[in-house]
Amino acid sequence: MEYFVDKNSIVRQIWGKSDTIFLIFAGASAEFALNKAVDWLYFTGRLPADPLGRLFSTVAYARAIIFLDKESALKAIDTIAAIHAGVEEKRGAKIPDWAYRDVLFMLVDYSIRSFEVLERKLMIDEKQEAFDVFYRVGTRMGIKDLPQTFDEWAIMRQEHLQQDMQYSHFTADLFAQYRKHLGRVRYTILIESQTLVAPGEVREMLGFRNMSLLRPLLGLYKLCRILKMDGLIKNLIQPSKYRNEIVALDNI
Repeated sequence: MEYFVDKNSIVRQIWGKSDTIFLIFAGASAEFALNKAVDWLYFTGRLPADPLGRLFSTVAYARAIIFLDKESALKAIDTIAAIHAGVEEKRGAKIPDWAYRDVLFMLVDYSIRSFEVLERKLMIDEKQEAFDVFYRVGTRMGIKDLPQTFDEWAIMRQEHLQQDMQYSHFTADLFAQYRKHLGRVRYTILIESQTLVAPGEVREMLGFRNMSLLRPLLGLYKLCRILKMDGLIKNLIQPSKYRNEIVALDNI
């Protein structure tokens, strides 16, 4: 059977564990709150109304692309494109190409950052592999002016961080919704997780510290994973409503 992502790909390792996935989306949720196109998330109202539900919906599509056969993965990508096209039609406007690129760039960057925080440093060919997967997703979606290599991506990624972000009332409201739906303790964990993986530009605009309070605890958490005790920690901090979905994220 042919797969969109090779069964031995580093991308499958990155997206095969729930803690790595949550770091990816923690970082992305911080940065996208600053994106100048964040108003598109408010057009349907689904994200601010149910940020956790939207998270699991997005994860489901991403994992369908990464773990299922090629035909199913392409169908998932086409469904994502169709959903966005429907939103554009309802609003009577087009989502900017740079906004689409920014989302892909975030998935590449936070996949790398999250894996390196929890596992090990990636080799350059592994980073290129992560880029290639999301490049092919973007190509299938018809996104224009995508970088052709990881090095080109790194340049465009830095340009995005400098040009496409601003702190707005959408930013403040989105973080208020995170806090409302997560509760005080889980919201604090989210902020510290975002601090752990976000680039300096994002941390600065959001007023985060340079060092996450979770950083000194990483060694202990990695030991708990080796001892198969990390499940106890996850059960304490994860919302019970989504416990089954979270357990299902661990493929490895």
